[in-house]
Order: sequence, then structure tokens, then C-alpha cells
Amino acid sequence: MAIQTTEYKRCAVLKMDGRIDSVTSDELKNALIALNEKGVFRIIFNMEDVSFVSSRGFWVMIEAQKNCKRYNRGELVLANLPDKIKSSLDLVGLNQYFSFSDDIVSAVGNF
Repeated sequence: MAIQTTEYKRCAVLKMDGRIDSVTSDELKNALIALNEKGVFRIIFNMEDVSFVSSRGFWVMIEAQKNCKRYNRGELVLANLPDKIKSSLDLVGLNQYFSFSDDIVSAVGNF
């Protein structure tokens, strides 16, 4: 699993591959916290290479969304979401909690 972060003027793009489960979710959490500590609260999470997200992974994303939205500072946008993961979000009712984008360019443009 690899996490890549690219910072732009108005936001940051975080990309991860593989599975987000109880073993790897801490790495994602640390990457998101590091961005918040730098003052970056507009984050796009490129999930095109993510194959699975466990409940722990969803909790990490929820915590990140709460931190980003606090005081209207920004938000966590999920981009290039695989259909299987999007249907999991729909199933547990989290689809209304996140914004989605089909590509990185339009997600960056919305910030």
C-alpha cells in the first residue's frame, strides 16, 4: 500500500492503492492528520486504485470529514470511487455525508 500526497494552491490530493482495513487505516489516518496539521482542510481522496474499504477505513474517512468541515474550513471529497465501494457507502447510509467526483480535475476545480 502506498499513499501519495500532492499539494496544490487551494487543496491537496491524496491517493492510495490497495485495501483500507484495520492494518492500513492508521497510515491513511496519519496522512490525513498531517495535512490538517499543515492547515490543509480541502482534501480530495483519489480512490481509483483502492480495492476494499473496511468499517475502520470508513471511520477514518468520517473523522477526516469532521475535521475538515469544522468551522467551515473545507471538506473531504472522494474522487474516482469504484462502484463496489460506492455501493457500500450507499448501503450504510454514508453517501450523503461525502461529496463525490468522477475525476480529479473537476474536484480540484470545485475548490
